Amino acid sequence: MPAEPITPGDALPRGVRLGVDLGDVRIGLATSDPDGLLATPVETVPRDRVAGTPDQATDLARIVDIVRESCAAVVYVGLPRHLSGREGSASASVRTYSDALAQAIAPVPVRLVDERLTTVSAHRALRASGRPGRRHRQVVDQAAAVVILQSAIDAERTAGGRVGEVIELSTRGAETGRGSAGAPDRTGVERTDLMDRTARTSQREAPL
Repeated sequence: MPAEPITPGDALPRGVRLGVDLGDVRIGLATSDPDGLLATPVETVPRDRVAGTPDQATDLARIVDIVRESCAAVVYVGLPRHLSGREGSASASVRTYSDALAQAIAPVPVRLVDERLTTVSAHRALRASGRPGRRHRQVVDQAAAVVILQSAIDAERTAGGRVGEVIELSTRGAETGRGSAGAPDRTGVERTDLMDRTARTSQREAPL
């Protein structure tokens, strides 16, 4: 279900939250309970490196399925930043993927949250749980997603509302009218030109 609007004084809307740790090789997923109290690991999805664009990837299709199966109210995606807070190439990749995800699961919102040191925290949590280091790779992406989501839902309680940077669907609206080659859609322009030519022809043929 889509997230409910939040106004000052309102309690946070109920609904499952989904956390996403987007890696180059794997994607870690975590969900919360409907009350947004505790994040738990769900699944590790292999990245589809054959697909030409994120919206064609099997990994994105799997996330869409999980959003629908869990009736997620909001999706939090970790946004990597440098320790200085600046964004790099990895951030741009996550933004591109998140944009495609937002288009695919609308009206469920996608929000970006800071994931600095998330992987470090995930490895620390795995060591604390007694899991051998050689087995970290199998679950570290899920553990990172748990860290991302738990941080987000803790911040929700502090802020009294949704947190992070929401992905606006309108950011790609200008591209919806483009053809496959990326050229602007001239359908409306060509139709207007045709109407002008028809009008001029009618004027020339009209009897005096």
